[in-house]
Order: sequence, then C-alpha cells, then structure tokens
Amino acid sequence: MSDIHIRCPKCKWEPDGKPHWSCSCGHQWDTFSTAGRCPQCGKIWKDTQCIVTAGGCNAWSPHLDWYEGLDEIIAKLKQEIEEGWLAEVPR
Repeated sequence: MSDIHIRCPKCKWEPDGKPHWSCSCGHQWDTFSTAGRCPQCGKIWKDTQCIVTAGGCNAWSPHLDWYEGLDEIIAKLKQEIEEGWLAEVPR
C-alpha cells in the first residue's frame, strides 16, 4: 500500500504543517490537520487554496484532490473486505 501524500494538485507544493489558512471566522490553522474543517467554528472548506507566500501557486482546488495515494488504499480495503466475506461463506 502506498503512502498518502498531500500536495497541491496543480503545482505539487506540499504543505509544511504551518497555519497558513484562515477561516471566515478569523481562525488560522493548518487545514490538513482537520481535513478542511475549521476547529473554531466548524465550517467545512470543500476547496483549499495553495499558499503562494509559502511557495505554492495560489490556485484553488477541491480539498480532497490534495490527497494522493487514496485510490490504492481504498482498493486494498475493498479487497480485504471481499476476502473476509468469502471466508465467511459456508461451504
């Protein structure tokens, strides 16, 4: 199973864990530590902006598009579930 990488889907900039993102409520945080949900007000940000001042491209992309490696993990989990079902079928 591959590792999950978080990168801008447009320029491949990788977040550094710092609080670059600001919510409309004024709170600043690392959006990837909460999967796009503001820890102060609970707003869910479906889109995430790449941070130009940290080396990114300033483009907006769907938050989930930033996560690379999920497809392989999901396929592996589906396979494990199906194998578990087959093992439970009486013969």
